[in-house]
This record gives sequence, C-alpha cells and structure tokens, in this order.
Amino acid sequence: MSSRLPLALPDSVFRDDEPVIQSHPLLKDARPPLFGHTGLWDLNGVVRKAPNLQAAGMRVIFRGLDSQWNLLAREMAMIWFNPRHPAVLARGLHLPPDPMTPMTASQRIGHLRAMHAFGVFRQLPQWVGEWCDDDFKSYIQHRCEQGEPASAIGHVHVIKALHRFRGTLARAGLARDPWPDTSTNAVVNVPTVPELKTRAIQPSTWFPLVRAAWTYINDFGPDILRALERWHGLQTAARPLPMAEADALFTAWLADSGNRVPIHERTGKQAVNWQLMSCLIGIDPRTMDFFTTQKRSGLARRAAVEEAVAADRIRHSLIDDLHQVSRPDGSSGPWHRGLQPSELLVECLALRNACYVFVAALSMMRDCEIREITKDALTEYFGTPAVKSIKRKLDPDLPDVHWWIIAPVAQAIETAMRLSLHDTLAFAAVSARFHGEGFTSQTAIKRFIDHINRYRGVTGLAEIPPGKVTPHMFRRTMAMLTRDYPGSEIAVGMQLKHAATRALANRTTQGYMDHDPSWARLLDTAVAERRFHRLRDLFDADSRGETIGYGPGADTMRQAFAAVREKAEALRATGKAQRGDVRVEHGLLQRTHLSIRFGKLNHCTLDENNPVGAKCLEDAVVPPGHRGPLIDRCQPSRCGNSIIAPEHLPIWRAEHTSLTRLRDLPKLPANRSALVDQQIRDIEIVLIKAKEA
Repeated sequence: MSSRLPLALPDSVFRDDEPVIQSHPLLKDARPPLFGHTGLWDLNGVVRKAPNLQAAGMRVIFRGLDSQWNLLAREMAMIWFNPRHPAVLARGLHLPPDPMTPMTASQRIGHLRAMHAFGVFRQLPQWVGEWCDDDFKSYIQHRCEQGEPASAIGHVHVIKALHRFRGTLARAGLARDPWPDTSTNAVVNVPTVPELKTRAIQPSTWFPLVRAAWTYINDFGPDILRALERWHGLQTAARPLPMAEADALFTAWLADSGNRVPIHERTGKQAVNWQLMSCLIGIDPRTMDFFTTQKRSGLARRAAVEEAVAADRIRHSLIDDLHQVSRPDGSSGPWHRGLQPSELLVECLALRNACYVFVAALSMMRDCEIREITKDALTEYFGTPAVKSIKRKLDPDLPDVHWWIIAPVAQAIETAMRLSLHDTLAFAAVSARFHGEGFTSQTAIKRFIDHINRYRGVTGLAEIPPGKVTPHMFRRTMAMLTRDYPGSEIAVGMQLKHAATRALANRTTQGYMDHDPSWARLLDTAVAERRFHRLRDLFDADSRGETIGYGPGADTMRQAFAAVREKAEALRATGKAQRGDVRVEHGLLQRTHLSIRFGKLNHCTLDENNPVGAKCLEDAVVPPGHRGPLIDRCQPSRCGNSIIAPEHLPIWRAEHTSLTRLRDLPKLPANRSALVDQQIRDIEIVLIKAKEA
C-alpha cells in the first residue's frame, strides 16, 4: 500500500449546500439531502418509491469510505441523479437526460464500496486513479468468482464511469478505460440479451396454487368480507356507557333467545370471547371492562353468560352460513371453524395474498405493475375488461398501459381494493397494525402457500408442494403457456376460460416465452385430448349424415370414419363389444389415431409418417427435426390433405368478394392485378368444390 499521506481534498464542481435531487419530481414537503452530507442520502419521502421496493433501496450509503473515496462516491451519485446539471454540462460531459433511480444509484455506490474494500485487502494504491489496468481486471475476475459473470456487469459499469466522468470528478477519475472499445457485457463474456434464468413454476405447484387462490377469492372471499363488515359495524356501534345502562343492555341481550355467545379456541379448550361479547352487547371493551374478574358484579355477569353457554346458545364465527367444503378425511362442513376477530385478520391477509397470487399468475403483469394498481384502475378497453397501470420500467414518460384481463382477475383486483386500507393502492396493508404499503410480494406468496398447507384439513384445498415460487416465475410460466399452448388447452387444467387468449394481448420479455420441459408432457396431453374432442365431433356429424367438409382430404376422412363404424358393427356382431351405444365407435376412433390439425381456414390431414402429396412440403427446405406440415406454405385449394369445412366457407366467400372488389379498381398495377387474379382462382377452386358437393 502506498505510504503517502492523503492530500487535501480538491474542490468539487458541486456545492456542499445544493440538494442532491434536482432532476426527479419531488414529493410534497420533501427535504432532499445536500451534497455535503457525507454519511447517508436517505431519499424516502423525497422522491416516489415503488410499492414493491423496500425503504433500504432508497438510501445511498457513503459511510466506511475514506475522505477521497467518499467525495468520489458522492460526485458519481450526483452525476447519476442529475445528468444535465449545469456543472456537468460545463465540463463537456453529455449523458442521456433520464436520471438514475435511487435504487440503481444505491447499488452502484455499493459496487464502489466493494471496489474500495478489494483495494484495501489487496494493498493496492490508496487512490483508485493510481490503479493499473490489471488491478481492475483482477477485481472483475474476483467478482465473477464470487457469483455468476452477469453479476459483475454493474461493477464494470462503475469502472467505465470512472473514466467517462473523469473531466467532472474532483480528482479526475481514470485516465483510460481498462477495456477500450469493449462493451460492458463483452468484458465479462455475457451476451447483450442474456439467457433468462427465471424458471417456470412446476405444474404440480401451479395448478393447486392457482386453484387455491381462486377458491379463496370466489368461495371464501365473500364470507371474509361479510365478517369484516360485521366486525367493523360492531366496533362502530360499541361505546362507553354508564354501568346501569350497560347492565340494561346486557339483560336485554340475554333475554333474547336468538342471541348466542361467541366461543373460541384457546390452548385446546373452548372459552368465551369476552371482548367480542362486549361488542355484541354494544359496549366498547377498550374503555370499560364489563366482565371484570376483579368485582363480584363482573363475576355475576360471567356466570350468567356461562349459563347461556351451558344451554348451547353459542356461536363460533362472527357470521353464519359459511361456505361448505368437502375435506380430505371425507367429512364436510364450513371452510373455517372459528371466524372471529383475531382469525379474521389472518384470513384477510390470506385473501389479500390470494388476490396477488391470482393476478400475478393470470395477468402477465410485472410485480411492480401489479403493486401500482390503484383503486380506480378497473375499466374497459375496446369493450374488454382491463386494468389501468403505469408501466414505469424503461419508460421515461410513464405512459398509462391497459392490460386486458379476464373477469376472474377483475374480481380478484376488486376484492383486493375492498381489503386495502391505503388511500390509493389496491394491494396494500389490510390491517391498521401494518401501515402503508404493508407487505413484500415474495413474502405474500410464501405465506399464502404456508397458510393453504397448514389449514387444508379444514378448507379442503389440495396441498401445494414445496418449491420456489417468485413473482417473476408467474409471468414466466404464463408467457410460456401462451406461446406453446394458447386458448382452451390451459382451461383444461385451470377451468378458467380464455386466460391465455387475454394474456396474449400483453407484451412480455422475449425469454419468458421459452419452452419449459416440465410442462411439455402435461400440456401435450391436454392438446391431444382437445384435438380428439373436435375429431369426435366431426365423427358424430358424419354419422348423422351431415357434411363435414369438401375436397380430397374430406373424402379420406369420411372413408376412415366409415371404417371405424364398420369395425364397431363387427365387434358388436361377434359379441366382443358389450355396449351398443356410440361409445364403442368413440373408443375405436381414439385408438385409430387419425392425423388432423384444425385451423381457421382449413383442416390438415397430413400424416407425418406418409406425407406424400403435401403441397407445403414440395420443393421446401424442411428445418432439421421438424415434423408435420409447414403452415406458412399451406395451399388449401390445391392440397389433397386439406379439408374445407362448412364453418370455413364464410371466410373464403368474404375474401372472394374483397379481392373481386380490389380487382375492379381502375388504377391497379399490372403485377398486382395478376397476383389478385391468381388468388381469386385459388378461392374459386375451393368454392367450386363446395358447390359440387
């Protein structure tokens, strides 16, 4: 380590008395820290904080750095926060106008602190500007060894910034870039668009988790909200009273045989809930101890209540008629055994967490976007249910974004709104015990899973297997599903219609849609089942003598159907088939494995094992490993594998009308006219086949 004494600090281009936040919108009554504050810049209450961000992420810490590094860190943070500061521009440094977020700046200063600690440990020169290129390369190698190479990208950013900011820094930063003409990602050999590390949620976890969330919202939620309203009403009505008036109310309450004493479980025994009992009478238990054990009058009142309990005038919940469930042990009953105030708080938290899980699973919104949903966010967009949210990630102008959603998601958001105690946010604290935004998303998911597994013996819900589940994983899973298995195939497992179709309307990170092997077998089975159901419908229509389609492909399919019926009759005649209904044909049809792919313009009967005559494969370069037709080369009018079904004809007729109208335009170019003529001839081939049939 250098033995030279540190020099006196040079003058910075920033004044000690100027606020560090000059480019971000400030909150009301904000008091930004000043540049001269050397220990900590706390930006909580100064600039907006995302609901899913912890308060620690809004603090930039400079403690533990010597005076030179401390000034360097504050200058770099000042530049990142105010890239168009006059002093920055005057020094010839022209950066993008968008200021860095407090969380990112805090992380970058953390990287600078780690670099300082590395220099102290390795006994490098005291000032970073005196380090050589090999020192920085050793540091980055050290960071890569501590974790994945991608985690070192931020550290490379800081080192390159030391060079880029050199003209604005008091001690000039780095004279050269250790990796000239090399991108930050290339330094650590990480692609610009790295492989997505987020995994899809396992099917064994996804289905019980989503079903449990929906059960809580749709079945248990109305009971929880009804009990909450009842409890709030009792608290509002309860008041401190003169003892004589309280005794009169108590006597009248006992005299009414319809009134029942609230009983709850305590240490394995049933006991009277005396606080709730006071509220039921109309007495505020916070201001008077009506059932005190310190006076004979209180003991007498307790004795009178115990007599009512002995007469079986008891209740276990704030409300009656709880939703009934079937339990794993074969019994049935209410989903909760004692929905009273203390248990109600637990269930409100579980319901809020269920709403978050359900919206995260089926909306494809990011965690930050879900947490930004406000109480006025539900709307319609182009006639479809939608939720308004502000997409803040990567968008400096903060545009309003409309996410198309299904009705169950809208119901989940509305339920969350009714629970939230926050002035504007839908997903926030549900109890006065926890103020403000109230929870972390990761904790909400974990606690919901734990809650379901802990009480599934009462609620009847399926166990959720242990495993990692994060907010990002919900988005990743649904993105994968909507890419590979769109539409009704998802409904096979979740019993929620059109979830994937709606989700397709929303943008998603590219890597999120990558295939996941854990879902392949399950969803391939769902697709096969759905395809067979449609094939069975065609078979039944053909058996009734209805037209199932036109063209050679339809003739081939009718022959196959006839063969199935003949085989079924033969089995019945020989006594090998015990049933006389259509199920015999359906069983044979499923074992025949007829090849068919259903489409919007036609159906394709290409056999992968015998693709002779497939127009899409003629003179085509088939990608390695590809099986089946090349959909983008399909020629329905000319291919012997094509079926034009009756439901396709309106589309073909409409296209014929549209092209004919286009062909009649007087100024249509010759080459365009020839192309339109060819398209019209192809369509007429299809329509002629239908007319001849």
